Amino acid sequence: MLVRAFEEKDIPAICDIYNYYITNTTITFEEEALGVTVMGARIDTYTKSFPYLVCEVEGAVVAYAYASKWRERAAYKSSVEVTVYVGHRFLGKAYGKALYSALLNALAEQGCHVILAGIALPNEASIGLHEHFGFEKVAHFSEVGNKFGKWVDVGYWQKTVPV
Repeated sequence: MLVRAFEEKDIPAICDIYNYYITNTTITFEEEALGVTVMGARIDTYTKSFPYLVCEVEGAVVAYAYASKWRERAAYKSSVEVTVYVGHRFLGKAYGKALYSALLNALAEQGCHVILAGIALPNEASIGLHEHFGFEKVAHFSEVGNKFGKWVDVGYWQKTVPV
């Protein structure tokens, strides 16, 4: 397993991972699969300010994680939101933990103070991953999303990095 910085050649694999969750789960509230052009533009936006990492196994990208702005206002500049996606065939192999370990360390070095994660519920695996790294649940929004004809709750977990 190799955790490394994103490279442009990774975009198709990232699309494949993410598009599975779009079309098959309520983990993301997107409803239309993304093409490489749209995904590339998103990644370009994120990587201007924050790390975007992939986990590679035997030359194939099997998972990815990144940070993005929490909010636009300047006062939020030390707060970020993090996301991790593991290819559905590779769950339970600690790839998410490896990515988050590297990502959280990089964000701490960058001076991020608050790290947030929004989780569509239920999602015990994601909750477990975040709580493993010291995130605590700070919010619960009921029925804020509707996908596949059902209402979905979202919880927010937060980790504060000591200054």
